[in-house]
Parts: sequence; C-alpha cells; structure tokens
Amino acid sequence: MFNNNKILVVIPIINNSFGISGKHVRLLNNKPLISYSIELAKASQYVDDVVVSTVDSEIALISEKYGASVIRRSVKESDEIESIESIVYEAMIQKEKLAFDEYDIVVILQPNSPLVKSSTLDGAIEKFEDFGIDTVLSVIEDTHLSWGYDENHQRFFPNYIERRNKQDLPKSFKETEAIIASRRGFIREDACIGDNINLVELSREESINIENNDGWIIAESYLQKKKIAIIVNANKEIGTRHIDNCLAIASKLVSHDFAFFLDENYDLSVKMVKESGYPYVIYDGSGELFAKLDEFNPQIVVNDILDTSSEYMSRLKENGYFTVNFDDLGVGVEYADVVFDSLYEHDLSESNVFSGHEYYVLMDEFYFQPLKVITQEVKNVLIIFEGNDYNHLSERFLNAILSTGFENRIDIIVGSGFEDVEGFVSKYESNPLVQIYQNVHNISEFMFKADIIITSATKTMYESCSLGVPTICVCQDELEKTHVFANTANGFVNMGLSEELSEQEIAAQFLDLVNNPEIRISMNQKMLSIDLKHGFESIKAVVERKYRDYEMKKPHEVL
Repeated sequence: MFNNNKILVVIPIINNSFGISGKHVRLLNNKPLISYSIELAKASQYVDDVVVSTVDSEIALISEKYGASVIRRSVKESDEIESIESIVYEAMIQKEKLAFDEYDIVVILQPNSPLVKSSTLDGAIEKFEDFGIDTVLSVIEDTHLSWGYDENHQRFFPNYIERRNKQDLPKSFKETEAIIASRRGFIREDACIGDNINLVELSREESINIENNDGWIIAESYLQKKKIAIIVNANKEIGTRHIDNCLAIASKLVSHDFAFFLDENYDLSVKMVKESGYPYVIYDGSGELFAKLDEFNPQIVVNDILDTSSEYMSRLKENGYFTVNFDDLGVGVEYADVVFDSLYEHDLSESNVFSGHEYYVLMDEFYFQPLKVITQEVKNVLIIFEGNDYNHLSERFLNAILSTGFENRIDIIVGSGFEDVEGFVSKYESNPLVQIYQNVHNISEFMFKADIIITSATKTMYESCSLGVPTICVCQDELEKTHVFANTANGFVNMGLSEELSEQEIAAQFLDLVNNPEIRISMNQKMLSIDLKHGFESIKAVVERKYRDYEMKKPHEVL
C-alpha cells in the first residue's frame, strides 16, 4: 500500500503473442521468464496483490509456485485478438470480487521485461503522490536525430529543423511498455491510460524487451553479468606485468560490471588504469580496501598482487567473495577459489591451482599482429628485460652482440624501474645502430619487426612465442629457472642462469642464430604450433565451472 492506496499488479499473458514459442515458461538464466515479473512485484514495498492472467495451465502452475494468484481466462478463437486492456480490466474486476474491495492503483507489468528493478517499480508508484497524476509510463531516453517516411510521396524526411549534436538536442523519451500504472478509474476494457501522464525512466538494462531470440540472448547476458573487483598493483620496482595482465583480462569483460581497486601508494598502477579509461576505486590501506569492497559489493574478487597472506585471503572469504588469484606463491593460495600461474609450475594435486601457458592472457595488441616470416638475414634485434634489469643484462647482451661485428639495428626496451636510463642512452648515443626506449606502449610492433629477441624467462617469452620470433632466453635468478616454458621443444634457446654466462658464450650463441636461418625457421615453426591466443577462454572455462560449484554450496531459498 502507498499513501493508503491499495495497489494491484496485473501480469497479462496474451494468448496470441508472437515471437518465441512458449517463452513465458522457458528458462531464462535457469528461471521461467514469467517468474521475473512476479518476483519484481513481490519485492516492491508498496504492492498489495499480484495476479497473472493466462489461458495456459503451465503458466498458471508456475505463477502460483512463485507466489502470484492466477486468473484463468477461457481460450479465445484463433482469429480473435485479445487486448491488454481487456485482460487487465477482467483481472482487476475478478480480484476485486474476491476481495470485496476496490484497488486504487493498477500496475501492468509486461512479462517481456525481466530486468526491471523493484526500486524502479516503487519509483513509478511514488509518482502518484501527486494527486494530479493519472498514469505513469516507463520510458527510456531516446534523444537522437530521427527520420520519418512519407508513404504518399515514398520519401524520407527529417523529424528535426536543424542538425545538432546529441547533447544539444531536446531530450526525447521512448515508451518501453514494461510498466503502465494508472489510477483505477482509468482502467477500462478498451483503455488503461489517463490524461495526465508522468514518466519513470528505465536504464538501458531494464529496458530490454524480449520479443525475439535476439532479445532473449541480450537479457540472458545481462542476467549472467557479474560484479568483479580487480585488485592489482604496479610500481617501478615490481614492474607493470600485473597491470598488463589485468588490463588484458578487463578488455574481455565487456559483459560484466567491473572496477579496478588501486592502492594510492602505487602511483604507476593508478596512472596506467586512469589512461585505460576503465572504472577504478582508490584506497589507502587494507581497512579502506575492505570498506570500499563492501560498498561495491562484488561477487568475484581478482587478485594480481603477488603473494597473498592467509589473513588477507581468509577475510575476503569471510565476506563471501569468490576469489581468483594470479601468479600467487603466498600462503593465502589455499584460501583462494582459483589460482592461475602461467609462469610457475605447481604440484597439480592442489585442485584450485591451474598452471602453464594455457592460462596466459596476451595483451590485445598481440591478437592483430601478423605472424613472423623468417628471412635469411637478421636485420633487427630486440633486447628486452622487464623491471629493474638489476643484473644489467641489457648492457651485457648489447656489448656481446656489438663484439661480433653485427652491423644492423639493435633496439633495447628497458622497464619502468630501470635506473639511470639517461646514462645508458648517452653511453651508446654515438652508435647509430643502437636505439634505447623506455615505457613503450606498442611493444608488439617492436617484437614483430625483430628477427631475434633476447629476453628473460618471464612473460615476455609468451609474447615472442605468439608471434613466432626466434628468442634467446636467459634466467635472471633461480626462480626464473623454474619457468620451464622457455625450452628447445617450444622453439627457444635457453642459456640458463645469467651469472654463469660469459660475453663470449653470449656472442657465440647469437652468431649461431644469425648464421643459421634454418635453425630460426625451426624455432619459428615450433613457436607457432603453440596456442597462446585462447588463454582467456581457458581461464573463463575454469572460473565458470568453479563458480557453479561455489554457488551450489551456498544455501538457496525454497519456493
């Protein structure tokens, strides 16, 4: 009841509707379509009674199971067209006879609009606080330049006098038919709308109307949408790989509602996400993080923050979040629902850990680069070591290559944490063959142009492999020796631990590749035989399966 007005919701099922056969009882995201309108009405704080009017016994049975009363109409002749107005009027009269009372406001909910929120329905009812309002209709903003068609002259004509940008046009709204609410006196067999109209605006999501299969697909996509919080850090010390991974994943989450959660003390991650245009939330410290997570209310929390603690992960689980961690070797792993480590090999007896190159997500730019074609001559070499390059491998390999008398281009990309870039550049600025770059955004272009890439056993090796560029890998520390993807079978030359290598060994290995195009062709073929462009699909399949298991374990309401 609203302001002493007794409110009836009528959900009319039209017998002669077209589009999807039997759609009202078909399962939309595992629930009958008709159930969404009933649950919407019952979730309202103002609705007194909910009735479904139908000729179908199956619809009647399901409607009763979801808590609505049912008016069973007689089946009309096939050529007799039923109107919504007559259906609603009949349902209202029958409900009033049963209640020995009259309703004050009648709300018509179309069962084709399953995404309307209860707050929107309540907002429509609250419009009747103005006693001058007869009817409230649901609409969606539809401001745009439009055209009409003259049937007599068979030509199009503009519905505007002057062309303007959308933001300069007067606002225009289109009826959605999801909600029609009127005072009782305007509900008749041939009409249900009064003279004085007010509007309630729906979101794009709420306005989805299922008239055909396309509408069904769109509605189901919205209903399967998840709220996802992505917690990630980046600075000059730890590099940008974690942000790159999460940005690559975010680009594929268009059908979900997500936001990055960024520690304000990690200025590089804040800068990169701001530039990406994705939504983000800034926090300071774990206390504020959890407060803002609670406000955002995600279903899934993604962590790409290196090693997690048991305290941090157990708190996430206590708050009811489904957790997905990346590249996590911390003790918090045992609390995560899913862990993906594309670099580190784990004991796969842990059922929540999935490791290997199958779960690496390439940045978008690598999907549209062509594949490398090996040529006889090596004209371009790329040296790229992530992060700080604390062993000065960029300079060591550069000097080794220069010692061989190589006379073609050498590009060097250093990470954001590389110290004294200016000094490094000035040291080689007299050599026209050497170009040094930092904070490169189009790294795939550099890789594709290279005939040989020299890098560490990090995620860069997946990128060079995806393009088929012959690559020499070196391990910067003992941990990188466990990154077993960079091996001969996958098309790599792995020279092992960097501290054990001499300049002469580096030079000899480099010349061996330069002088043997058949070896480079073999490396290229091995690399291109490996699928590195479906990592997100592999991750998605695992997360969906694990999330279903997670949902099954949660208590569910019984109808």
